[in-house]
Amino acid sequence: MGIDLGGSLGSLIARACQRWHPRIALEWPEGALTYAELGDRISQFVAAFGSLGLARGGALAIMAPNLPETAIANAAAMVAAIRVTPVSLFMSDEDLAYILSDAEIDVVLVAQEQAERVELLVTNLGRSIQVATLGAAERGIDLVARADSFAPSPLEPVAQCGDIAVIGYTGGTTGRPKGVVHTHNSALATVLMAASEWEWPSPTNVVAVTPVSHAAGILCYPAWLKGGTFHLLPSFDPAGLADYARKHNVTATFLVPTMIYRLIDLAKETALDLGPLETIIYGGAPIAIPRLVEAIELFGPLFMQLYGQTEAPTCIAYLARGQHVLDRPDRLGSCGVPLASVDIQLIDANGAPVATGECGEICVRGAFVMQGYWRRESDTAEAIRDGWLRTGDVGRFDDDGYLSIVDRTKDMVITGGFNVYPNEIEQVIADVPGVLACGVVGIDDPYWGEAVTAFVVSTDPANPPDRAQITRVVRERRGVAAVPKRIEFIDALPMTPIGKIDKKVLRLWRPEAVESHS
Repeated sequence: MGIDLGGSLGSLIARACQRWHPRIALEWPEGALTYAELGDRISQFVAAFGSLGLARGGALAIMAPNLPETAIANAAAMVAAIRVTPVSLFMSDEDLAYILSDAEIDVVLVAQEQAERVELLVTNLGRSIQVATLGAAERGIDLVARADSFAPSPLEPVAQCGDIAVIGYTGGTTGRPKGVVHTHNSALATVLMAASEWEWPSPTNVVAVTPVSHAAGILCYPAWLKGGTFHLLPSFDPAGLADYARKHNVTATFLVPTMIYRLIDLAKETALDLGPLETIIYGGAPIAIPRLVEAIELFGPLFMQLYGQTEAPTCIAYLARGQHVLDRPDRLGSCGVPLASVDIQLIDANGAPVATGECGEICVRGAFVMQGYWRRESDTAEAIRDGWLRTGDVGRFDDDGYLSIVDRTKDMVITGGFNVYPNEIEQVIADVPGVLACGVVGIDDPYWGEAVTAFVVSTDPANPPDRAQITRVVRERRGVAAVPKRIEFIDALPMTPIGKIDKKVLRLWRPEAVESHS
């Protein structure tokens, strides 16, 4: 997709280290590196990779927490044109083995505590994969010690725009995960789009509290492009984030909705001072509108929403801070407006464009779109047609050009011959007093085909909301077809490692029907 524009993430990193050398580039609770020191350290990691036979075109998997060495290793790979496959720490052995084999990984980089598990796993894969560790461990090669053995040298980025930068794997909610291929061209386009149109404070001091192996990984590039500081925290804690932001002049971060809910809950219990934080970017999953309103009322207009997917990362559309208008719930429920360098069209099941206000599958084109799926030509041809990426998301445009996501096409429920969208039902149920969270799926049913099934987490488990009230509200606002045929109160929704409701798990649940088929 797109035209090769030149440049690479490696060039961005090398130029930032040269341009901003006296400033702090990378900081974490126990230490910091200037841009000059970061450049030196990256060069040592490039040499360490070379000593493992890992050079341009090689394949590196990174399965590590938010450590400074994780960010340095990733940057070194971008400079050396080594393609990176990020892997979640929470991944099962089965999925990990599949991805390491499918992506044809040469070296897998892990934290010390993961070394034994991963080395035992790779011995059974039938291909040679070296295990490198971020520190000394009983198994694997200590990459940090190996890097220490080399003298720093000037950074010489070898990556070109057409080289593969990242192969990131989809969540695998339907079948095996697919490897999404991004070249340096598409990755750099994503960074430049984010840097130019997202609302970045000055100074651009960004903290990552979600895994840098996922959406937070992109945050270092706008920070380094603008001469700011990229901060790393090992995990999310609302009080800890607020405290760190105040002490280290952090001005921006990325949170998933469940993290924002924890901020709200803590702020209700105690004074929570977010200090210099000016921008809280959020995305990754739908947010409950009542809770978003609470957040804005508590913390002010700090929130900026992004919409994207692995195939078209983070930059399809965004809702700016000033567009979070409290008296416009329809606006708050949208994902904002498309970025300038993105083309979007909505199409029906026959591929024809739909009118404003009508639902259609969101199709996207632009330089940031993936090259394709790794080793899956037929899947690529299905996803990218006539230059347009079929996102699988269903959306609608309003008269002002704001895009709202109705749901995923695969999450759409066909019940009694009617198409209903779980996300719309979830937003309605979230407005019912006493509802903390909600997940809606379709479960196979001999009468309805699929029965709309709502899983509800209540604010007070001993006194849950009235099922009849939930039914009535959904009927009034979304119509009779959207009314849940089953309502199940549960303690907590199953979540994926990146903070999304795990609807695959919910679909496997078989609660008793609480309403008749009448």
